[in-house]
Amino acid sequence: MRLKEKVSIITGAGSGMGRVAALRFAAEGSRVVVADNQEAAAVETVRQVRAAGGEATPITVDVSVEADAKAMVELAIQKYERVDVLYNNAGIMPEADHSVVDTPVEAWDQVMAINVRGVYLACKYAIPRMLERRSGSIINVSSFVALLGCSVPQDAYTASKGAVLALTRSLAVQFAPQGVRTNAILPGPVETPLLMEWLLKDEEAKKLRLARNPTGRFGKPEEVVALAVYLASDESAWTNGASLVIDGGISVNYF
Repeated sequence: MRLKEKVSIITGAGSGMGRVAALRFAAEGSRVVVADNQEAAAVETVRQVRAAGGEATPITVDVSVEADAKAMVELAIQKYERVDVLYNNAGIMPEADHSVVDTPVEAWDQVMAINVRGVYLACKYAIPRMLERRSGSIINVSSFVALLGCSVPQDAYTASKGAVLALTRSLAVQFAPQGVRTNAILPGPVETPLLMEWLLKDEEAKKLRLARNPTGRFGKPEEVVALAVYLASDESAWTNGASLVIDGGISVNYF
């Protein structure tokens, strides 16, 4: 078991890639705090973890709210006495997010609140607990769009993931001397409910994205989570400040 005896907080763990992560982390021996803004979804993930023989605890969290982020970390301490891994997976990509010229301010602010402030707040309360033990791994989910422009823009999402990437680097420099590593995963399009629901409504957008990927397919949540397991484990003890792209080659394809 690669994560034996570790305690992991995973945000957005009620569905999609977050649920896959909770199940995989638990299977690797981690005790998991399953954080999600939907109570029923978090409870269902925990049910699945426990049914598979793992250990997990649910909590209903709006990651953009400071009190919720603090309570999430405090639950991990109360229940498991430590925090070894913070997996900042929660994120949104609303349908109203387009170019800056036609994205409503409300949609922009909502994306920034969840995708950026949510990472900041979780780190704000988890890092001090990690520093107490001089050990910890922070895994931030950014995106390949943080590295390159897109002709079919989602500018709030893109800007938010660029901010996550910059924050990751800053945290990596600040806290690695005290034993806390920070890394970013930059997935390409992955088959999550969030993306698939949108692309099912827009067949042309789906075809466009598939045509630009050398592998000819979208990624699978399990493939991204496998990289997260590495970052959470002691195998990655010298991996810090990395921007790990996992996108099937879409970001290196020029035509």
